[in-house]
Amino acid sequence: MSNGSSNDLAGAISGLVETVAKLGQQQIEVLNNGLQTVSEMVGPLGKTMTDMMGNMANTVNQVLQNVSSTIGGSK
Repeated sequence: MSNGSSNDLAGAISGLVETVAKLGQQQIEVLNNGLQTVSEMVGPLGKTMTDMMGNMANTVNQVLQNVSSTIGGSK
């Protein structure tokens, strides 16, 4: 092989390795961004679920109080 073709091959391999490294880095960044998005969603979602469960418990409690007062009032 001549020196020129050896340099071309080395350049091609170097470019290929660099491209593969960039693709790997981009995949890690995509995964990292996805995990960050999920973690940002969990907090508000957890609060919403807690609030909703509290509201449901209050509603059930009010219904039971109304039923009890209706039964107590009809005696």
